[in-house]
Amino acid sequence: MSSEKPKNTVTANVEPFDAFVIRVEPGLKQAFVARFGRDDGVEATSEAFAYAWEHWPRVSVMENPTGYLYRVGCSRTRRIRRRTPILPEVEVSRMPEVEPQLPAVLASLPERQRVAVILVHGLGWTQREAADLLGVSRTTLQNHLERGTHRIRRALKESP
Repeated sequence: MSSEKPKNTVTANVEPFDAFVIRVEPGLKQAFVARFGRDDGVEATSEAFAYAWEHWPRVSVMENPTGYLYRVGCSRTRRIRRRTPILPEVEVSRMPEVEPQLPAVLASLPERQRVAVILVHGLGWTQREAADLLGVSRTTLQNHLERGTHRIRRALKESP
C-alpha cells in the first residue's frame, strides 16, 4: 500500500490565482477598454478579478474562465453601458499612421462591432481568441467585423 495521498483531479489542475491574473489580465483589460473606454474598462477589469478572487475554486476549473470573467465584468458594470466610450486621442507623432477621426468613428460603432474591430484589427487578436472571449461563434464575430469595418470605411469617406 502506497503512503502517497491520491491527487484530487480538480485541484491538481488548478492554476494559481496570481499566475492566472498575469496570463489573462492584459487581454481582458484590452477587451474591456475596447468596450467601455480606458477608465471604465479598467474598472470593469477590477470588478472581474475581484469576482474571480472571491469564487476562485469554481472559476479556476472552468473551460473558458476568461470569457466568463468578461461577462462578469460587463454585468457588474451595467451603468457603464449607457455612456459613450472615451477612446484615446491619436498621438500627434502617429498621425501619418492613424486616421485622426478613427477614435470618434470607433466610439460611434455599436458596442459589439467596436469590440470586435478593436480586438482583431487594432490589437491583432485572432478571430478565435476574440470569439472565445466574447462568448460568440466565429461566424458571429466575423459578421461584427464585416459590419464594423464597413461602417468605419463609410464614415471615414464621408468625413472632411
